[in-house]
Amino acid sequence: MLLAHLQQPHSPAPAEAPAEDPAPASAVELDAKDVLAASERFPWAVAAPGERHWPDGSDFLDVALSAVRPEEREGYIERLEAFVEQHRPRLEEMLRTHGPGSKPASHGRYALIGQPETLVILKRMENAPFLLRSQWEKELETVFLDDLEFVWGPRLRLRR
Repeated sequence: MLLAHLQQPHSPAPAEAPAEDPAPASAVELDAKDVLAASERFPWAVAAPGERHWPDGSDFLDVALSAVRPEEREGYIERLEAFVEQHRPRLEEMLRTHGPGSKPASHGRYALIGQPETLVILKRMENAPFLLRSQWEKELETVFLDDLEFVWGPRLRLRR
């Protein structure tokens, strides 16, 4: 068998392999400032600026946006707004029960609740939970994501 293998013609070297066209870069970029501005348009889902745990939650937003796949970027803000409207009662309840000023928050937990960046995190949690966690674990402490996952609860998908 070794002799048969050695008598086989050589395969082309990697340099001789035909070159493929590089994948086109995504033309649509997400501007974190635009996404944040969209998130702040929902006062019933976010705490007042003076009550937020982090005045600048850009680290959280950057990680959440890094979990938005290129093919999801076009029209992302509109889909985020639709997500927030769709989950309005759930978001209002979460802010009321675990947001700034609540008993659980007074113990130092659930610090992300009430942050506008959290709306993006929750959308990613619903649409790409494993990608979000993977990106998060590279950059941030997982306790914040764990707490948010606990309060948001299991993914509920009704199929009709």
